[in-house]
Amino acid sequence: MAFDGLRRFISRRKKPIPDGLWMRCEDCGATVYKRVVEEKYRVCPECSFHFTLTSEQRIAILVDDETFVARWNNLSPSDPLQFKAESAYADKIREEQARTGLKDAVVAGTGDIYGKSVTIVVTDSRFIMGSMGSVVGETIARATEYAKDHGLPLIIVSGSGGGARMYEGALSLMQMAKTSAAIARLHEAGGLFISVLTNPTMAGVMASFASLGDVIIAEPKALIGFTGPRVIKQTIKQELPDGFQRSEFLLEHGFIDQIVPRPDMKDRLAQLIEAFRPEPAAAGKLS
Repeated sequence: MAFDGLRRFISRRKKPIPDGLWMRCEDCGATVYKRVVEEKYRVCPECSFHFTLTSEQRIAILVDDETFVARWNNLSPSDPLQFKAESAYADKIREEQARTGLKDAVVAGTGDIYGKSVTIVVTDSRFIMGSMGSVVGETIARATEYAKDHGLPLIIVSGSGGGARMYEGALSLMQMAKTSAAIARLHEAGGLFISVLTNPTMAGVMASFASLGDVIIAEPKALIGFTGPRVIKQTIKQELPDGFQRSEFLLEHGFIDQIVPRPDMKDRLAQLIEAFRPEPAAAGKLS
């Protein structure tokens, strides 16, 4: 009975832990204090795993305060095939728009990085895995043309686990060619394109614009490739090298140029812009 009284006394003194204070790391499994993770730009303090960011969070980290101007945000996805599976594509789009507050899996505009004007595009993996449909491709193409016409560096931060969005059929696949052609025109004009790859950057996105940067940067441990390692292993019936398709493996084999931790990304982008900055267009003035 004395022990029962002690347990009741301890129970009365214990304060419940509020929900949402702790989170589990997807990589190392450690239970980490959520506020610390947020202060470290959503990087695990135990293993440096980089958690996913929303497009809004990414822009807040990279772009100077109150300088970002959203552009090309009046585009909405179409449903040319009237696609239906477990649910209709049109319904899925409406659900994703309501859940994320985005019209599609991309946010683009202009802003400053330490006072240097840039055109920046960020894909958002929350919206149908960040897949590229007609809106994503058209937005990237318009942003690239704008960067070319105004002599601005182009930065595209990719995070797509879905590649081309097959709900839209050929309209989705043609975005690979459209974005690649726009970037080729930027290159011909002497423009600068910095491609930033995050976890994951896969499939049609990686097979098109994401691999065409003058400089290609990746966050640590990002999964980067065309087909996922599980499918490749099943297809070729062979064991894959350790870390296959991770950014460290790709850096070692020359596919990317640098691995930059998220807290250092803004500084590195500023350094690259300063080193490779294109000459401003004659018009100069943003419109």
